[in-house]
Amino acid sequence: MRSPDELTVAFRCRGLKITPQRVAIFRALHDNHRHPTAESVYAAVAAEMPSISLRTVYQTLNDLAEMGEIQSLDLGTGAARFDPNVDDHHHLVCDRCGAITDTQVDVSHLTPPDLGGFRVARAQVIFHGRCPRCADAPAGQLTR
Repeated sequence: MRSPDELTVAFRCRGLKITPQRVAIFRALHDNHRHPTAESVYAAVAAEMPSISLRTVYQTLNDLAEMGEIQSLDLGTGAARFDPNVDDHHHLVCDRCGAITDTQVDVSHLTPPDLGGFRVARAQVIFHGRCPRCADAPAGQLTR
């Protein structure tokens, strides 16, 4: 993901208004590898800027996704996630604690043999299971 300063320039170039709230959201996303929800970005930014609205966070995240600066993901965790890593990659999702990790997978052999003229542009693989911490935790003990 580009730096907060670079995102500020990109927003200005698109005619989008730069506000302290948006800059704070850019900072919250920068080097964030946790695949945050809008609510977790909101909580992080609200800690330093209590006047921010959840609507502003959603709008900014959607603007960033539309610009190709972040990916909006549905990983089956119940909430949309946002990924600052826009390079081709896939995900490991822990069904116990909710941790999400990037991974690389060769998907070239996953293409169905008969696509009926459909042209695959990209593929996303999501592996569900248990992360090492949860796999080793005693039954009934949450690892969040």
